Amino acid sequence: MSRIILRAALIVTACCSAEAASNNAVALNSVLELFTSQGCSSCPPADALLATLARKPDVIAVSFAVDYWDYIGWKDTLAAPAFAARQKAYAAAHGEQHVYTPEIVVNGLAGVVGSDRQEIEEAVRASKGREGALTLPMRLSHSNGAIVIEVGEGEGGPAEVVALRVVRSKVVHIGRGENAGRSVTYTNVVRAIDKLGDWTGSTATFRLPETGEEGEGYVVLLQKGPLEKPGVILGAAKTAGL
Repeated sequence: MSRIILRAALIVTACCSAEAASNNAVALNSVLELFTSQGCSSCPPADALLATLARKPDVIAVSFAVDYWDYIGWKDTLAAPAFAARQKAYAAAHGEQHVYTPEIVVNGLAGVVGSDRQEIEEAVRASKGREGALTLPMRLSHSNGAIVIEVGEGEGGPAEVVALRVVRSKVVHIGRGENAGRSVTYTNVVRAIDKLGDWTGSTATFRLPETGEEGEGYVVLLQKGPLEKPGVILGAAKTAGL
């Protein structure tokens, strides 16, 4: 009887190991957070570039719509105050006095012009391994209608586990403002940001309910600092399709 149980356990372990190996076949190189606005005429090239970068298997790329350009004639339909607050928190953490669009924050460490591919790639190279960027293993799996987040053991804690609820693609027809008459496609659009818990260096597991909506998923970040002062992203993972 004990041999049968042991063999079953080994089979389960082997299956899980194979799934983990499949999930981590490509090492994550960068997390790109684009801060954009429907009211910004300079943003559509950055939105298009993010869509291209998001297709790379070693990149996690998301869009945050900000609301501080609403006053110039068009209310951004995807924006939320929390998203502009995140960008301003990054600016404060990086010692910057102002925010702008389009901006991409690379691995939580540096902000660059969101439409400048060369500058983005240079920032990715410069951030590699810096302050532990993307050195912690994370894995997402599905179980009984929930997403299970597993964070490995390592250095760099404490850090927060943050979930971004994301819509894969959203087309917006802009009626007024600087982009009046344009239809713009936004990629991996963040619709909510929530803290799941804390990581202190030991292996930890967290759970999220499945979104249940077609075209939606999650990006999960392991990030130093509180939401009010975000720092380096130590690890990240995403659900399939993002």
